[in-house]
Amino acid sequence: MDIKNHIRLNTLGLLCPQPIIETAQRIKKLKKGQVLEIISDDWGMISDLPAWCKSTGHILISIKEEKDLIRCYVKKRGKESKRQRLRD
Repeated sequence: MDIKNHIRLNTLGLLCPQPIIETAQRIKKLKKGQVLEIISDDWGMISDLPAWCKSTGHILISIKEEKDLIRCYVKKRGKESKRQRLRD
């Protein structure tokens, strides 16, 4: 998956639940299929973001742990049918 053209959200210095709140607000502004990169130093994102994606239907592309931060990629879901979501 090409994640070169993405929107970046810097949540460095924010603690739970603020990174997820910021992610939810920002992803609302994206178009279907766009990718949001979230940069965080809240290690709770490793478990919080997958749970949030599961509950909202957005697609978690990856979570990369780096030296002092976490880099996450989430693709905004579209308004596809249940059948299409089950195929993905």
